[in-house]
Amino acid sequence: MTVQPDPALRVKELRDLIDQHNYSYYVLDEPTVPDAEYDRLFTELRALEEANPDLVTPDSPTQRVGGLASGAFGQVRHEVPMLSLGNAFAESDMLDFDRRIRRTLDLPEGDLFAAGSSVAYCCEPKLDGLAISLLYEDGVLTRGATRGDGTTGEDITANVRTVRNIPLRLRGEGWPAVLEVRGEVYMPKAGFERLNAEARETGGKTFANPRNAAAGSLRQLDSGITARRPLEFCSYGIGRFEGELPDTQVGILHRLRDWGMPISRELKLVEGIDGCLDYYRDIGERRSSLPYEIDGVVFKVNDLGWQRELGFRAREPRWAIAHKFPASEEMTELLDVEFQVGRTGAVTPVARLRPVQVAGVTVSNATLHNMDEVQRLGVMIGDTVIIRRAGDVIPQVMQVVTDLRPADARPVQIPEHCPVCGSAVERTQLVKRGRGRQTVTEGAVYRCVGRLACKAQLKQAIIHFVSRRAMDIDGLGEKIVEQLIEREMIASPADLYALTYDQVVTLDGFAEVSTNNLLLAIQQSKQANLARFIYALGIPDVGEETAKLLARALGSLERISQARPEVLQFLPEIGAEVAHEITAFFEDEHNRKVIRQLLERGVQLQEEGGLAPEFAASVSLGEFLARLEIPSVAATSAQRLAERFGSLSAIIEADWLDLKQVERLNEKAIRSLRDYFADAGKRQRVLDIEQQLRDFGMHWESPRSQSGELPLGGQTWVLTGTLEAFSRDVAKEYLEGLGAKVAGSVSSKTHCVVAGPGAGSKLARAEQLGIPVLDEAGLLQLLADHGITP
Repeated sequence: MTVQPDPALRVKELRDLIDQHNYSYYVLDEPTVPDAEYDRLFTELRALEEANPDLVTPDSPTQRVGGLASGAFGQVRHEVPMLSLGNAFAESDMLDFDRRIRRTLDLPEGDLFAAGSSVAYCCEPKLDGLAISLLYEDGVLTRGATRGDGTTGEDITANVRTVRNIPLRLRGEGWPAVLEVRGEVYMPKAGFERLNAEARETGGKTFANPRNAAAGSLRQLDSGITARRPLEFCSYGIGRFEGELPDTQVGILHRLRDWGMPISRELKLVEGIDGCLDYYRDIGERRSSLPYEIDGVVFKVNDLGWQRELGFRAREPRWAIAHKFPASEEMTELLDVEFQVGRTGAVTPVARLRPVQVAGVTVSNATLHNMDEVQRLGVMIGDTVIIRRAGDVIPQVMQVVTDLRPADARPVQIPEHCPVCGSAVERTQLVKRGRGRQTVTEGAVYRCVGRLACKAQLKQAIIHFVSRRAMDIDGLGEKIVEQLIEREMIASPADLYALTYDQVVTLDGFAEVSTNNLLLAIQQSKQANLARFIYALGIPDVGEETAKLLARALGSLERISQARPEVLQFLPEIGAEVAHEITAFFEDEHNRKVIRQLLERGVQLQEEGGLAPEFAASVSLGEFLARLEIPSVAATSAQRLAERFGSLSAIIEADWLDLKQVERLNEKAIRSLRDYFADAGKRQRVLDIEQQLRDFGMHWESPRSQSGELPLGGQTWVLTGTLEAFSRDVAKEYLEGLGAKVAGSVSSKTHCVVAGPGAGSKLARAEQLGIPVLDEAGLLQLLADHGITP
């Protein structure tokens, strides 16, 4: 019988892959896999999360838009997030999209031709370039920014000013006092070919495709280089604005054109889903003759009122979709399989291919994900394989042409030793616990056991540790981390805090000022709050939100590091796999040593304290018994046992006659209960769990907190606009410390909105729904009322 991969492990693996691909694609402009492969991973992850809602975390790639702002540019916060679009790959996906919209808008669904049953859609080709934001104030271009992660982008104002069809001043009149125009910077096919021809003549670097060329050109530190590149801009919408605009998508685009903004010449307004599908087929037939690369068509509900009613998911609007073109397939030879090592030690097979043109892109490698996928495909080195670019992006190996297999084809074998450090490579194991039983199966992932002794893992661990949402050490980019590791100046995150001036000044590109700045940033990071520190440690499956939960609930590093997995599972949204990852991390002697060194070298954790009030005496005896998953003892029986005996010791010591007195507790359950506690190992484990609950103050007999719930517990708040006293990230931390959940969009469930200067659609939505709104002064007063002085 084939053992199905554990969903939690597959979700973790997918998130790791997607995060790495996001970094390579958006930050480095050096994609390591085709976009098609990325789309497949993303679609699989979303399907798994939809099937297993308990696995969804706020830090999942589905919740969010991929990429980070580069440290080489100043950062720009998008007051109206720049969301990505959901994808449709088949006609049925488009039909479902239209059906969902009509259902939400309460339009007739039976007869598509009935009056008032269809939706008007704005249609445009999906340009293959780089999404940017242009801010105009009083009609003058004042800022250009990349999309970045959707919330924070890079300031590329100097570069966008060199793009010839971006107006430096709006034409005509009537434009809003503040207008943020959004669109795509791309490189036309002819310009791309000319640029690569010049590079080949001079021995320079050629670009893989027009998208990479456009992205690389816009992110030049020397805007003079950008000016020489054949870039063009096409606007597709707006973000923040202050003034009056038309109430339709097409109307806004036509108004932008009147003000001098380029819009797509293929822009069209159609009626209903049939109009969308006709437009898609027409553009697809003319695709090769268009002067620019496209990878699909974008459809948006034209009526802005309906757009507002339809709203947003976590990372995409419900009123828009990108209909990708069908995959392109080619055959090529699998020359070799190499293995790469990621931050968590996962050893991933990568296919090296004989270069082949697939839909206009030269393909030479593709990920094989894991050895289970290799076995599923039955692929061997030397095989002829079919490569597919789904959604017009990077390829995946779809199948093996076994009829063309050469006699000297070699099987793909996982290395016994890490290709980076030489440590052993071991297969992960999946441990499932339930109803008193434990099942161990083999996982799909192989890992290098070298941990931070492996340079591949060390590099990624340090990059994560110093990142903005972790320890936030400004100036420690990837290249600098590589130098520190190669020169053996650091072997763990703790070594960062032992760096000296004489060491840092020897790094490439460093002088006195830059050295002092980096050392100052390292010194300032020592005052880290507990949640950031936990996140920075890079515990598998522990993202930013889980780290915040651990810090707020348990209150101290000591409790978190000592917590048994069974105790951790009493916290919300922490399942068995995450709990065991946390426990295993802190049980590892190497990890404990690094943490000790971090504290010895001056890291002082802020905001440590006692157990959160809402978790004091939060575990009932009935719930505790139910969590033990004793065969035949369900939750209702566990509650009756708790009510009858009142203590765990009394239940353990109860004899057959005592247990018979429990209402509706059958003989099978009694026998199972007595057998369970007769096992000395199980009995001791249960007593140990109970003791830790007692030590932590979560035990049912512990005194309840006199302070009760956190003051904003159970409330959802939204931040919008600009704050002067501190950043919105800091405001979010203050509100979360008071128990609030801080969301990214306004809904009927929102308790309050904090609106600073420049607040846009979120403020308007709050006013429309009658939701209370605080300005910055009101927020400061609220914090002061609860003893918080920023």
